[in-house]
Amino acid sequence: MHELAITQSILDIAEQVAQEHGATKVKTVHIKLGEYSGVVPQCVQDYFDVISQGTIAQGAVLDIQRLPVVIHCLDCNQDSTIDRRHVRCPQCGSTHLKLIQGREFYIESLEVD
Repeated sequence: MHELAITQSILDIAEQVAQEHGATKVKTVHIKLGEYSGVVPQCVQDYFDVISQGTIAQGAVLDIQRLPVVIHCLDCNQDSTIDRRHVRCPQCGSTHLKLIQGREFYIESLEVD
């Protein structure tokens, strides 16, 4: 259910930035979302469609780009992209890893009129 609060924040930011730039309509919100962020993209879009009714963001599309999980292996010193279900270094099989990318969640840009 945390997607509702997150979606409200997206809407608030989009409206504020659009108004600061004299826009009257938000057309697209470009979002970066890491595979380990814990956010369900379809829920965010569904909530956005409901809570944006009657705002300058009504009808806007959320363009959500998924970011892969990237790790650094502390045993073989290699950086690799991994599948979120197989948390091992693809080079040496170690689980002694540091997460480099995959927890991000941010608005990258807006398209407005």
